[in-house]
Formats: sequence, C-alpha cells, structure tokens
Amino acid sequence: MKIRKYAAIDIGSNAIRLLVHNVIETSERPPQFFKNALVRVPVRLGEDSFTRGVISEENALRIHKTLKSFLLLIEVSGVEKFRACATSALREASNGAKILEEIREDLGLEVELIDGKTEASIIAGTDLKDLIRQDKSYLYVDVGGGSTEFTLFSGGRVISSSSFRIGTVRLLKEMVSEDDWAELETWIRKETRGFSKISIIGSGGNINKLYKMSGRKPGQPLSCIWLNAQYQFLGSMTYEERILELGLNPDRADVILPATRIFLLASKWSGAKQIHVPQIGLADGIIKDLYYRESAMDV
Repeated sequence: MKIRKYAAIDIGSNAIRLLVHNVIETSERPPQFFKNALVRVPVRLGEDSFTRGVISEENALRIHKTLKSFLLLIEVSGVEKFRACATSALREASNGAKILEEIREDLGLEVELIDGKTEASIIAGTDLKDLIRQDKSYLYVDVGGGSTEFTLFSGGRVISSSSFRIGTVRLLKEMVSEDDWAELETWIRKETRGFSKISIIGSGGNINKLYKMSGRKPGQPLSCIWLNAQYQFLGSMTYEERILELGLNPDRADVILPATRIFLLASKWSGAKQIHVPQIGLADGIIKDLYYRESAMDV
C-alpha cells in the first residue's frame, strides 16, 4: 500500500479553500481518495468583482496572505502535487490578471482561471459516478457566489451542461435580472423535457450546510418539501438571528437564502422532488483530475 497526498486550492467568489486528500494506492483495487484536511477562509471577492468590477487592495492583500499560508500548509503536510484554480470573481475583475501575476512573481504560484464549463466538467469527474444510477436522470446543480453550473446526467452519462451568471453574491447585490431567470428557466425546462423522475444533485457550501441542519443520515436525500419549509423558516429570521440562534457563520448567514432559492427554482422547473447532497465540489474534482492526469503521464 502506498499513501500519497494531493491538494487543491479553490479561489471562489465567497471563500478561498485548501483541500488535502490522502490517495491510497494498492494493487488490489482502484485508488481511494480520503479527505485529510480542509481550510476555508471567507474572502468575499465577488462583492468587489461583481459590484465594482475590481478587487479592492484590501482583498487583494488577503488573497496574497491566504495563498502564502496555504503554500506553507502544503509544504508541512507533505503534499506531493497540487493545483490552484480561480473562478468567476477573479475572472471578471479588471485587475484579476494583475493580481494573479503578482502572486506568480511573489509566491511562485500559478493560478488557473477557469470558466463555468471547465468548472462543471471538473466536478463531473468526482465521485458522482458512485451516486448516479444508470436507470435514473439527474440535474447536477453547483451554486457558487458568482455563477451556478448545471449538468444533466441520464443513463450514466452527461447529456448537457451550462453555466449561468446567477450566484448567491450576485443575488444579494440584486445583480440578477428577470431576463437572467427566464434564460435559466428556459434552459432547464428544455433540457429536462422527456426525462422522467429527475432528481437534483446539489453542490456547494450552502446546500452542504442545509444538509447538516436537516439531520439526515449520509446518503439520505433532502425532500424539496423540506427545503421549501426551511427556506420559509430562514426567511422569517433576521441576519442576526440566523447567526445567534442557528449558529451560522456570518459569511454563510446571508448567502444561504439566495442559494436555497436557486435550488428550489431548479427543482420546480425540472420537476425534481429530491435533492441528493454528496458533499463534494470543485476542490475534490481538481484533485482527482490532477491525480489521473499525472498517472496517465507516468504510464
């Protein structure tokens, strides 16, 4: 048996994450991936990027310090390979490329700017295959701060996928128009037409938090009826009450409502009654993609 360590850095619209996995290699079975550590630093880059079109000096410095600390953690953890990716907030900021160039010069760290479709394809390479049944259809919904990625699976394969500029931070800042919603509704209704008994697979920090709050056992799906009731309950509380009474982190207590709304509308337009929450995301996909690409090069 051989134990290797791989890591991923995910620079999102609402937070910057470092995920470390142990990869267990044996001659008897395929490689197994186990979470070793996860560090999440709430840096709301989307608030800068989507409203002002530029990352503030304060947040640029926070990115730099966070990544510097992550590199130290990667070193002391004995990580063999890692990959860093950034999504819509840095991609859309006018100074995003400049910030990444400074990070490359100061820290020697290459950060890839990836688009929504690349993000969706990376996530599709995770352990979703263990959840997806050949005789079922699923709409994978990954809600981020700046965008939401949708992928339709049926018969165990990807049928279609698309990315929409509808995310939690954009919704909080009232930057999503009726036309944006109409475009998403049209896409979901068109793509899911003809597929019966669709279920949603939910991804992102907000649906993971809702799943924990539900008290469901691992593997047990959420019902959309429960999610709607939770949406009404959360909406009846103030931001402060969600922090004080529910114990939500300040950077989660506001975005959890728009995230829930996205999932509820996706379920309404697709006809889904259940939401599976495997608690995997972009960072998991980055690690698997990196590992299998490196393995292919070694052959």
